[in-house]
Amino acid sequence: MQLRHATLHQLRIFLAVARHSSFARAAEALHLSPPTLSLQVKQLSETVGQPLFEQLGKKIFLTAAGQTLAEACEDIEGRMERLSQDLAALQGVERGSLKLAILTTVKYTVPKLLGGFCAAHPGIDVAMVVGNRENLLQRLNGNQDDLYIMGQPPEHMDVVCEDFADNPLVLVAPPGHALVGQLKLAPQRLMNEPFILREPGSGTRLTSEKFFASHGVTLKNRLEVGSNEAIKQTVAGGLGLAVLSAHTVGPELALGELVQLDVQGFPLIRRWHVVYPRGKRLSAAALAFKAWLFEHREHRPSGST
Repeated sequence: MQLRHATLHQLRIFLAVARHSSFARAAEALHLSPPTLSLQVKQLSETVGQPLFEQLGKKIFLTAAGQTLAEACEDIEGRMERLSQDLAALQGVERGSLKLAILTTVKYTVPKLLGGFCAAHPGIDVAMVVGNRENLLQRLNGNQDDLYIMGQPPEHMDVVCEDFADNPLVLVAPPGHALVGQLKLAPQRLMNEPFILREPGSGTRLTSEKFFASHGVTLKNRLEVGSNEAIKQTVAGGLGLAVLSAHTVGPELALGELVQLDVQGFPLIRRWHVVYPRGKRLSAAALAFKAWLFEHREHRPSGST
């Protein structure tokens, strides 16, 4: 076995395949052609002297040797990342890289803050991924980014959570709905109203269901929709009510495309959190952006008190 002949490029490709459990998805993520990627994995397997993957049906799985190598690759990737951070720290905060993963709802606020940060620190390379809660938790579990910005912190992970801004949830309806204009509606009045909900596991959905359950109300699920934009269009079309972040519906409320209902207990006040694994050594760039968030965070949207 001549592992010294294995290249960092091959190890990176192998780790991508291991994480995606797919040659095709790994090739897409790395912007490589599938034949090129397969050749690199084959050469690495020959260097190791053992098969790294086995195929059962249409799925691929790591062999024992593959699992051992994947763990080593995780260690190597982590060490290379720390090396990059150490070198960047020697140059100060004006150099280095920052990798962010943000919740889809946060895309209405955080990119504006990020734009200001990038203008103030043009030497920092920034990459940002936008995803739903499940996507972010997967990335967090794999320590793929520097900072994660989400609503409800994960309870089953050992992480640091720092809340930095309000995220009020409001209940919206289409114009002309029978409940529009009525004051201080009891939650029980919504017992039989159809709701447009986010996917299971969504922080907004979990908070909404918890609130209504505390008032003896089970939400009537008419549709499950995977994006806030689609939910807004669906509600505007008259198919039901929805609970959404006030940050996402400002333009629609101003234009009269949606109407905020006056329901007792609303808005539901949640918080945005900056999250990262406990024990993670944040780079100078990550620390600088975290400080920037707290310094330039937005005030609560008007009408959400």
